[in-house]
Amino acid sequence: MFRLAWNAARAAWPEVKLLPLKAAVALGSAGLGSPPRPEQLWKAFGIVLPIGLLTFWAIPQVTLVASPSIDAWLVRAAPGPIARGNLVSFKLSHPLAGPKPVDVTKYALCLPGDRIDMIEKPSSASGPMRPGSWDGWYYCNDKLVGVSKPIGRGGQKLDHWRPDLAVIPAGYAYVGSSHTDSFDSRYYGPVAIARLRRMEKVL
Repeated sequence: MFRLAWNAARAAWPEVKLLPLKAAVALGSAGLGSPPRPEQLWKAFGIVLPIGLLTFWAIPQVTLVASPSIDAWLVRAAPGPIARGNLVSFKLSHPLAGPKPVDVTKYALCLPGDRIDMIEKPSSASGPMRPGSWDGWYYCNDKLVGVSKPIGRGGQKLDHWRPDLAVIPAGYAYVGSSHTDSFDSRYYGPVAIARLRRMEKVL
């Protein structure tokens, strides 16, 4: 037991021996044996604390976009009404998104009252395992805004949205992007605008 204690003390001694030096340097000393210079410590605080506080404030203000379907890496909330082409974020609850709601960032592409058309065409992704598959081609005011796929990147079956009306209903928006792998309104339909938060690109 004594030997174990002795070995532990001997192993810790180099760190213990350095404690006075570390304390002196923390107080602004040039090194062990030199007088402390507290003003150096306050100068360091004057630099480090504002940077730390700014970082603490800034981190919650931005959101990291992990999806390749959006031309942005970082976005932040931007107050104001949502207009066509705006970035929007919302929580998506969908079996293919996982067991818990996930944060999603897309573009608002089609707004209330806009004409929405979907034309089904034989899928170019059809093959021996998916014969007779169909894609949905979505047009907002005659402009193509997305084409669905029958199969996801993980091999899962995808069902595309079939509009009940020829216009986007009041209080809703079609969200998505031009990226072929974007999981958006082409699969789950318009999203309530009350759930959307307007965003802007930071980086």
